[in-house]
Amino acid sequence: MATVRPFKAVRPKCDLAAVVAALPYDVMNTEEARQMATGNPYSFLRVDKAEIDLPPETDQYDPAVYARAKENLQKLMREAMQQDDVPNLYIYRLTGYGQCQTGLAACVSADEYERGLIKRHEFTRPDKEADRVRHVEATEAHTGPIFLAYRDPQSANSPKEIMAKYVKNAPEYDFTAEDGVRHELWVVHDTATINALVAAFEKIPALYIADGHHRNATAAIVAKKRNELTRTSTGANADPNAEHNFYLAVIFPHDELAILDYNRVVQDLNGLSLDEFLQKLTLEWNVEKSAAPVKPSQKFEVGMYTKGQWHRMTKKNPPSSADPIENLDCSVLQNTLLAPILGITDPRADKRIDFVGGIRGLEGLEARVNSGEMTVAFALHPTSMDELMSVADANQIMPPKSTWFEPKLRSGLLVHLF
Repeated sequence: MATVRPFKAVRPKCDLAAVVAALPYDVMNTEEARQMATGNPYSFLRVDKAEIDLPPETDQYDPAVYARAKENLQKLMREAMQQDDVPNLYIYRLTGYGQCQTGLAACVSADEYERGLIKRHEFTRPDKEADRVRHVEATEAHTGPIFLAYRDPQSANSPKEIMAKYVKNAPEYDFTAEDGVRHELWVVHDTATINALVAAFEKIPALYIADGHHRNATAAIVAKKRNELTRTSTGANADPNAEHNFYLAVIFPHDELAILDYNRVVQDLNGLSLDEFLQKLTLEWNVEKSAAPVKPSQKFEVGMYTKGQWHRMTKKNPPSSADPIENLDCSVLQNTLLAPILGITDPRADKRIDFVGGIRGLEGLEARVNSGEMTVAFALHPTSMDELMSVADANQIMPPKSTWFEPKLRSGLLVHLF
């Protein structure tokens, strides 16, 4: 069962939605965020990356950053945003990069995350968790939605079908961002539709984190801390329905989502000549030169670029393991090439390897090699949503840099106060 709960969103005034909305804080560094927000006093980056309003030498974890985030959120709420009077659900549609995805924006349960009903597929880092905990506690708000997925039952009363009927109405917001992605948002305020969506999600056995593992973990940590504070200060158990026990998410049917490829570039050939390297590859791979760049069109196919030449690689004996991790294309590349031939046994820590999101295209791989920074690049077939959910169902963790989701949810369109 998946709990979805209406909430009183803080959201931009209609004419300011495109001005306030901003990319997630974790897809850019501080200088990039500063440049994006230049000339825009209402950019939500001033909340999510508040260090951009402080002197450049300010450490991003300085207490002043979190204090400024609170101050900036309050300013936005006075001048550019307002809170709904009653709890609503919201439907959020993104159209871009050749796809359209429609999800439900609601609050979900921190307790269900702790019980494994909201499933993860990535590790989280304590330092990143600590940063967001301080941010959430300072603002007393969930400012960025977690990107969740679910398996839609494809029935007449499924969440997807209910939303499809509702979006025939005119949206509250409708704008196209600078990256070409169209954002539409509907406010679901009628009781019948709210009840229908709540009931439909009660039949969904699990939700899956697509993107936002650190924000998700942070929400659960803050909820636990607040509940413990209640117990120690009053001697009574915390109210399970308290607002801090729920956090902001947008939940999409898995069949509307697309994962882009997440590719690899390596600095050197581990002491091998190109001929020696290619010879070793032939033990596990069929390798042939290609006159055109190679974007893999099927599993266990890899495009390789080195010395100005593309090669198409196909695995000789594809794995058929019951372990969902072993069947991932990134795992096959790691286990048969990166580790045994190039000596990269720990891709999380090895400085010789870097990762390039598919949003940068094959030209991004070529540029890293042609510049001399890297020697070889590997273009992978993207992980599928079914593969991601199989890993999460098995309580396993995906290899690093396995998924890249586009388009990105915008922060600032909906804020949950607690």
